Amino acid sequence: MEMEAGETLTMGMEAEDLSLSSEKPPAMAMEPPKIHRLEPSVVNRIAAGEVIQRPTSSVKELVENSLDAGSTSISVVVKDGGLKLIQVSDNGHGIRFEDLPILCERHTTSKLSAYEDLQSIKSMGFRGEALASMTFVGHVTVTTITEGQMHGYRVSYRDGVMEHEPRPCAAVKGTQIMVENLFYNMTARRKTLQSSNDDYTKIVDLISRFAIHNVDVSFSCRKHGMNRADVHTSGSCSRLDAIRSVYGLAVARDLMEITASDDDPSRSIFNMNGFISNANYIAKKTTMVLYINDRLVECTALKRAIEIIYAATLPKASKPFIYMSIILPSEHVDVNVHPTKREVSLLNQENIVESMQGAIESKLMSSNTTRMFQTQTVCPSASGALVAHKDAQLSQSSGSKTQKVPVHKMVRTDSLDPVGRLHTYLQVKPLGSQENKTDLASVRSAIRQRRNPKESSDLTSIQELLEEIDANTHAGLLEIVKQCTYIGMADNVLALLQHNTRLYLVNVVKLSKELMYQHALRRFSHFNAIQLSNPAPLYELLMMALEEDELACEGDGPKEEIARTYVELLKENAELLQDYFCIQIDQEGNLQKLPVVLDQHSPDMDHLPQFVCSLSNDVNWDTEKECFQTIAAVLGNFYAMHLPLLPNPSGDGLQFYEQQTQSKTIRGKGSEVLTTDEPNERDLISEAETAWAQREWAIQHVLFPSMRLFLKPPNRMATDGTFVQAYARHWLLQVASLEKLYKIFERC
Repeated sequence: MEMEAGETLTMGMEAEDLSLSSEKPPAMAMEPPKIHRLEPSVVNRIAAGEVIQRPTSSVKELVENSLDAGSTSISVVVKDGGLKLIQVSDNGHGIRFEDLPILCERHTTSKLSAYEDLQSIKSMGFRGEALASMTFVGHVTVTTITEGQMHGYRVSYRDGVMEHEPRPCAAVKGTQIMVENLFYNMTARRKTLQSSNDDYTKIVDLISRFAIHNVDVSFSCRKHGMNRADVHTSGSCSRLDAIRSVYGLAVARDLMEITASDDDPSRSIFNMNGFISNANYIAKKTTMVLYINDRLVECTALKRAIEIIYAATLPKASKPFIYMSIILPSEHVDVNVHPTKREVSLLNQENIVESMQGAIESKLMSSNTTRMFQTQTVCPSASGALVAHKDAQLSQSSGSKTQKVPVHKMVRTDSLDPVGRLHTYLQVKPLGSQENKTDLASVRSAIRQRRNPKESSDLTSIQELLEEIDANTHAGLLEIVKQCTYIGMADNVLALLQHNTRLYLVNVVKLSKELMYQHALRRFSHFNAIQLSNPAPLYELLMMALEEDELACEGDGPKEEIARTYVELLKENAELLQDYFCIQIDQEGNLQKLPVVLDQHSPDMDHLPQFVCSLSNDVNWDTEKECFQTIAAVLGNFYAMHLPLLPNPSGDGLQFYEQQTQSKTIRGKGSEVLTTDEPNERDLISEAETAWAQREWAIQHVLFPSMRLFLKPPNRMATDGTFVQAYARHWLLQVASLEKLYKIFERC
């Protein structure tokens, strides 16, 4: 149907809509919803939710107002993380009586009168939204007195207006603002914050950041009803003394002063001074206190640039401490880019970050001449015997009686000493230099892992998963795991362990799968990367996996269509996989990087197609907790120490290679006979021997040392065949009791 010339644009649109929907008659078409103005209360509450996001936001705004008022003493009192009470008192110039009626109205301020004033704004508050926003989500009471007045005034505010006329009252110099019942009218946010116990910790951290920059102001922060303040500064000390008072001596002693500047108008103009940690400083997370023109802000680009420099200097998993104060021309800073003023926009930001990165790198390199390391003495068995002998002599000389251990209960192996393992008796040749190096590397890795603190994400779902692991740990198995001695492999799957005077069998595949799963959760978002030599196309990997498992996808449609769907699914979630699990997938659908789940261990790439297929099919992408849990489970299965694809030539697998030889003999021409001495056949056996030897080495030198350090065996391992179950009275299969064996040999 063509539109006539006299019809309006609206009529044309309606006609087009009707032509697209042939099922509904024209009379049933719905009219467009009417646009109306929101009620002022709704507008104000929406705006308040953006400015006051949590109790920390209120404290920040109130403290900044106190600093703008020229205060030299600021006290903060908090109750229930700030939800019930936030009280900020200062000794500033106070608020005039005439200004109290409009104090909490939106966009009322004494710091800005025209938009052009933003170009030279130096105060921390300027929009006049903080106090107004607090009155829309809480009950605000202001007590203030100005210089020269005989008494002060107290007034309460709600929804931006006074609830009553200002009442005279006794007051000390300055202003006291109380915010009570925060988010009382925002049920969802209040319930969310009530379930979190870290709001007071965040407030303490905020006041600490204010205290180390404003060294001429006295700060205190405490919980309501407590006499002792969690933060307290005198207001008359140096910056380093303030850092020592707030963050402790352990932080202050490893700091060094740094300065940088640039006055080239074509590049950047700035002046920076501060303190950064040296190479001896070790912490779980980065602490960066950044002030730009005396305003507490954040700069993600600068923080990442500094962390890159420290990554090459600090021990693995350690983070730096940085305090920086940057002064820029006011016209080079845009402070009006974030509702809470948390971020600012800088002119020539890239050049400024590059200059500071160079200054920090130069400072670290010039101060890296001395390093301090924490050492741990590990005594070998011979030394341990010598120490025990000396202790025995000392006890005899002092006249004390030592308790004699029965012979049949003496343990002659040490869980930290490799002497006495099965390999000692199976291998006649001495250890080569290469094996000595690998042992040394494993010891160094274990020491690094003990020294470096574990990192965990702030995400609640990850914390819940780690807490579930702790709550589900089997105490008996944990004792065996921590104190066991690896003896050797009983077969391709079961390993032989000794704990005290008993021997046990353990399923290596199930054990490694659980260890990798738990370690993937602990290293969440803090993985190192394995760079693939050539990008692996996801489509080809999925086709390989689907062809091997034809029965599973028989009724789901063509394999090509399934593979394309899976590729698109992984590409959609590529950012999540990259940020949290270091699984890098490019826009072309190629796998480029894999995570390092366990140091000195890389997965068997023969299982890569099944890994990609499981990542596509077995992960619940809809729920955060289940998503992280299933991805960690897929990683655990991929990195587990499965059997190599080639059979073990030293066992029953030799028949496989004999059958391969016989089949080649049948295909030979005439009387030609192909034996295992043929180069291709020797290469196949050599490849299999190498794969099995590497797996056994990894089990002994990587899996079991890491298991003793990190594994928390769940309760199900006592019954699922990981630690083999025998009968009801004994939950663990005991291969042999050395106490009973001693009695047998004693009779002989």
